[in-house]
Amino acid sequence: MILRVLATLLAHYRRHPGQLAMLLLGLWVASALWSSVQAVNATAKDSYARANALFSANVDELTRRDGQPLTREDYLMLRRAGLPVSPMLEGTLQIDGERLTIVGIDPLTLPSNNMLGASGTALTAFITPPWQTRIAPDTLDLLGLSRRQAPGMTPAVDSAGDSAGDSTGDSGQRLPPLALRADLPPNTLVMDIAAAALLLDRDNTLSQLVTAPDALSTAPDGYRLTRAATLASPEQLTESFHLNLTALALLSLVVGLFIVQAALGLAMEQRLTTLRTLRALGVPAATLVMAMLLELLVLGVLGAALGLASGIWLAGQLLPDVATTLSSLYQADVNRSLVLPWHYWVGSLAITFGGLLLAGSGVLWRAARLNVLALGQSQAWRLAYQRQLKRMTLGAAAVAVLALGLALWLGFLPPGQGVLVSFGFVAALLLSSALCLPPLINGVLRLLQRWLRRHPLAHWAVADIQLQLPRLSLAMMALLIALATNLGVSSMVGGFRLTFLDWLDQRLAAPLYINASPSTLAPMLDWLDARPDVAETLPTARGSVDLLAKDDAQEQGAREPIALFGITPAPTITNGWPLLETTAGRPAAWASLSANSVFINEQMAVAKQLAPGDEVTLDTPQGARPFEITAVYPDYGNPRQQILVPTKVLIQRFGGEMASIGLVVNDSADRQAFRQALADRFDVAPEAMVDQQEIKRLATQIFERTFTITRALNGLTLGVAALALLATLLAQARERQRQLASLWALGVPRKTLTLLPLFQLGGLALFTGVVAIPLGIAITWTLVAVINVAAFGWRLPLYLFPWDMLITLATALGVALAAAALPSIQLWRTSPQAMLNQGAT
Repeated sequence: MILRVLATLLAHYRRHPGQLAMLLLGLWVASALWSSVQAVNATAKDSYARANALFSANVDELTRRDGQPLTREDYLMLRRAGLPVSPMLEGTLQIDGERLTIVGIDPLTLPSNNMLGASGTALTAFITPPWQTRIAPDTLDLLGLSRRQAPGMTPAVDSAGDSAGDSTGDSGQRLPPLALRADLPPNTLVMDIAAAALLLDRDNTLSQLVTAPDALSTAPDGYRLTRAATLASPEQLTESFHLNLTALALLSLVVGLFIVQAALGLAMEQRLTTLRTLRALGVPAATLVMAMLLELLVLGVLGAALGLASGIWLAGQLLPDVATTLSSLYQADVNRSLVLPWHYWVGSLAITFGGLLLAGSGVLWRAARLNVLALGQSQAWRLAYQRQLKRMTLGAAAVAVLALGLALWLGFLPPGQGVLVSFGFVAALLLSSALCLPPLINGVLRLLQRWLRRHPLAHWAVADIQLQLPRLSLAMMALLIALATNLGVSSMVGGFRLTFLDWLDQRLAAPLYINASPSTLAPMLDWLDARPDVAETLPTARGSVDLLAKDDAQEQGAREPIALFGITPAPTITNGWPLLETTAGRPAAWASLSANSVFINEQMAVAKQLAPGDEVTLDTPQGARPFEITAVYPDYGNPRQQILVPTKVLIQRFGGEMASIGLVVNDSADRQAFRQALADRFDVAPEAMVDQQEIKRLATQIFERTFTITRALNGLTLGVAALALLATLLAQARERQRQLASLWALGVPRKTLTLLPLFQLGGLALFTGVVAIPLGIAITWTLVAVINVAAFGWRLPLYLFPWDMLITLATALGVALAAAALPSIQLWRTSPQAMLNQGAT
């Protein structure tokens, strides 16, 4: 019996193919947008997992306290002392124009739990000439090789560099024979440390000395021990980035499910007579509900299949930009081809079917409680809509109370915490506003009906749109959410762009910057200071230091590594360097920046709850020393906490290394001749000398690519809302023509009837756009003041763009007119005889 009932239910879509298209469209777009983002996230997490399994976050590290590079002598001395350390060498290679990371290891001394500590014949081939290059299969595309060709191949090396990326010129060498390892991270080549030293021309220096977690209770004299628990993995650094993508994808999923619920509700209304007839013929309520559930599952399989196929294609288009963003911001290499584990497929299908059942739960509930004797009430849904509006109002009030509670919770949380609570607040705000929209529209339409009593056609148009409200409400709610989110995110991105570009102008004060190895920069600085055509040199330096607990500075475990950055506090820098907070104003802050005071970036201030006037205890090579914080500065785009000191202080007291030199050249100097003299004297590559404008261009390019996926998801979400509106109008187009046929018979011109839906829907969408503006502003504030601080550690200023608000209104109007255009064109092309025939049926 259940199959016959199912066939009867599916026959409805033969008579109303538009509703079937509407259902599949909603499932398709909802599943496609969700699965595309989850495919990107799954690929990124697979890359992070492989990187973590390699070394970075599951080993302790030793570094020298004097800041000097580690050497082979350090390793031999520690091994002879009986310490279980293992050497590592890291650098970069240029192969066929692609930049790859090379990692040299000693597998015989690696911690036993490391995945590369192999044994047997594989180990022998790895550590003996001609050695092996272990490479992930998904990296072969960068080398132009296939899986079949790769084993045993020895690709030529264009150029090699150290870990800082300095080119050492053409090497004329080849990689050791390739061997595939699927568990390696992308864009990474692993080989024996002897082979890596030859390729990188690094005979004596090492990048790291690592040991198994907790293998050393204390650091050897002269060395600093960094525990594995304090090393941030790529997955930890990028967690907030992926959470933001997931939130946008979830929003698109919800908007798509609005289409599904609207289609199911419309089909339920039109099938009430059929359902009551089936019940009257003896079909049990349970059988009817099971048949409708099977119908949902059949439609869900079709929609999910279309969505998954489209989502994978969309993910393939978005992944390169995401990979570039993660590499630029977080130095996290992400595979540029999709990696889709089994749980991706299961999760995507579960979300799609779960959303479908949630959207159809109301229809199943109504079918189970169907009144068999209520025949002839084809307008039962509309008659009950007023009660539904009251329930919406109560639901909106309940969700608003929840949003208020979440806002109070956020108020009690320390700054920089509560990402999930923040997203919960935004979701509650959106849901409350969406539930308020239909009652609000209904109230406005009632007022308009009173004002337009003396204008029959206008009065009828308002009453007609009120009659359509049960069908249009879900589409309008989807449009409200899409418009508000689009406005909120675009305002946040626009404000971030203005702030970021202004920050770049302030931070990049020197016209020319030179990047080279520290051993090259030190003599270069003396040479530059002696040249008459150089007006000013502005060297920078980098290093790291352990931050000690305030009241427990002597405990070995109460420490955390913090990055150090050194600048030259000359007027060229200090006049433009932005400061957020100071103890006694900008001049006093810069005057106090010395050996005993520091600046901290906003990320550190938020994470550690620090402010100007507080003290931090740092483990310097001379021992633990307190330093006063005199200012907090913005550091956009940096995911790590950082302390700012003068360059000389960083080098002399913290053992740091020079990172770059900013140059101010005299106006009369021949810049081309100067560049050539610099290249000839220190043998630096042309790309090592970077113009200020080039740095800004690259930074702006990275910024734009960072938000490419955000803009894409925003645009797609708005497109989904437009499709929801279009599908709703097409589904009821036939019934609408019957209603308009009566007006045409009463003498209303067909041109007026054609334009009437445009004015009706345009006014409704314009009102929705007006409601979306304050909601979008609230979302913008939440993004810049709460979510951004919790996710990334810095707060953005709130910018409001009137032009974006006008675009929001224009978008709402354009979406409505575009959706109403097709039914209006169909009406215009309908012959008078066809209209009369429809009006009579």
